[in-house]
Amino acid sequence: MRGRRSKERFGPVMQKILLFLKAGVALSLSGNPSSYFRVLSQASKEWQKISQRSLHEAIKRLYESKLVDVKEKSDGTAQIELLDAGRKKILEYNLATLKLKRPKHWDGMWRVVIFDIPEDIKKGRRALGSTLLRIGFYPMQKSVFIYPFECKDEIDFIVEVFGLKPYVRFLLVKETDIDLHLKTEFGIK
Repeated sequence: MRGRRSKERFGPVMQKILLFLKAGVALSLSGNPSSYFRVLSQASKEWQKISQRSLHEAIKRLYESKLVDVKEKSDGTAQIELLDAGRKKILEYNLATLKLKRPKHWDGMWRVVIFDIPEDIKKGRRALGSTLLRIGFYPMQKSVFIYPFECKDEIDFIVEVFGLKPYVRFLLVKETDIDLHLKTEFGIK
């Protein structure tokens, strides 16, 4: 019954998009390289069946669905509720006073935020860039920022507040070609 409701709620293109998102999770959890190629091969075949217009419309509908809800509180904090696989995840921060936590030990992974925001919403692009700088990200390029510690929830929050989710990507990276410079910038030994 639950699967049937899901199919009625989401059309075939949206179902494929959700399938690709699940494939991404499967790739990140799999430690076996042969499974990477199997998942990527299956996802690639399905991706080629989707027209660009259908894809754009489906992503817009998925984004506009009730998978995200934002509430602003009187004290200046905003509360964002994300629905992921039937589970609620609530993020609550005050954008003006947001600070990233710095653990004692670095896990060896870089958090990279990249974005390609259209010219007609350049205010959002500027706001995102200045916020990333203010909270401690290092600018690698105009639209590429990096940070060494866990900050996914905070980035999800910022992106939702500015309404930029379709244009922003969050990457977890093991190494860069400027690791020594970055370690110096962030005071990592």
